[in-house]
Amino acid sequence: MLARAGHRVTLIGRPAHVQAISRNGLKLDLATSSSTEIIQIEASTELSSLHTADLVLFCVKSTDSASVALQIAPYLSPNALMMSLQNGVENSNLIAQQVANVVIPCVVYVATEIPAPGCVKHHGRGDLVIGTMQSSRLSDPQKTLQAIVELFASAQVSVQISTNVMAELWSKLMINCAFNAISGLAQIQYGKLAALEPVRSTQTALVKEVIAVAKADGIHLSETLALQAVEQISVTMGSQKSSTAQDMARSKLSEIDHLNGFIVRRGMALGVATPVNQALFALVKLVESTYPTHV
Repeated sequence: MLARAGHRVTLIGRPAHVQAISRNGLKLDLATSSSTEIIQIEASTELSSLHTADLVLFCVKSTDSASVALQIAPYLSPNALMMSLQNGVENSNLIAQQVANVVIPCVVYVATEIPAPGCVKHHGRGDLVIGTMQSSRLSDPQKTLQAIVELFASAQVSVQISTNVMAELWSKLMINCAFNAISGLAQIQYGKLAALEPVRSTQTALVKEVIAVAKADGIHLSETLALQAVEQISVTMGSQKSSTAQDMARSKLSEIDHLNGFIVRRGMALGVATPVNQALFALVKLVESTYPTHV
């Protein structure tokens, strides 16, 4: 969307995607459009491409946060801003431990998939929530955050500034825990799984467990608002399969350790029972153990 609006963007990715984008442009199939757009955009497999970046959108899987942050650290300009656009609540801290740059936590609400190299299919939404870490390295946080809001607004991407971004990250984690594993195990879209009452009951139980763990960790989440958010996601992203489902369909290890698995670990540490999250976490790990590449 930034490149589409005329900003200079370089995508860094795996060879198949980079080759397809360099050859044909990035194919963007927006939910709001009846036709596929071709976006001309730079793409590279080399991390050294980061050296001129003012803003780095850090979008790797949570399992790779620390290692990739360590790899890119030598290539970052001292003034470059890092935005963590990832699932889970730990990533910004993991990144900040490896780089000297400012890291901005970002909550992402968008339904997408990559059906083929160089192609992005958009199913719904596309808005962000940003804030600052507790130990912010910014001299003027509000000015920096507002500049990001304006940059993305120029690309028709809505960004809100939160005074408590950790609570926002926990809210997104709660939604991930309610949808990702179920969608992955059943290989079914959000709208269809939410149409079944037993599934909705399971999602309610998942939400209550996440809220209990969050509360024990010092984060207050409203159960009423949380359940409303889950119901809304099943409508606004009804045709979406979770990122976990997409990983499982490719026999690829998912982020489940940082979703339901995180709730299980944190619950154990804080003395909060999480049996429903434990069950889904175990089932996803069981399926992953059957993958040919599993180690």
